[in-house]
Amino acid sequence: MKISAKLTQISRKSLLLNKFHILDKLFSNNTCFYYETFVILRCIRKQLTIMEKLTQQEEEAMLIIWQVKSGFIKDFLEKYGKPQPPYTTLASIVKNLERKGYLSSKRYGNTYEYTPIIDEEDYKKTFMSGVVRNYFADSYKELVSFFAREKKISKEELEDIIRLIEKGKD
Repeated sequence: MKISAKLTQISRKSLLLNKFHILDKLFSNNTCFYYETFVILRCIRKQLTIMEKLTQQEEEAMLIIWQVKSGFIKDFLEKYGKPQPPYTTLASIVKNLERKGYLSSKRYGNTYEYTPIIDEEDYKKTFMSGVVRNYFADSYKELVSFFAREKKISKEELEDIIRLIEKGKD
């Protein structure tokens, strides 16, 4: 079977969960040529870097899931403040997060344990960069200026930011 045919058989979910196993599978039997290897790796990289924006409910659920690290729907529900969403609502949100590639699941009888695939830091970097690019002309100075004008950031917080920047230069 050709390498390109093997690649089409691999779902996005399995790419996210088993990238090294997939690479091993693709390159077994010395059937891969240099150009095909390059094309395959580029396709895998594109699929792995696509991160769908989350809804407000999905973000709220992911914050709890990142905090818990790994768990069942009932574990996540316990971490919600009052009022808690209904179990079925949270279960639907978690299924959507799994479909979008943010979570993996492992079945235990008739229940599933969910584990984050995407790191919280990676999510923040991706979407904060997008906010700065789209709303502040790709300028962090504009972002900070906006918050200063709107009185959403204090003088002490600005001084802390300056200290962090100076510390990073050393």
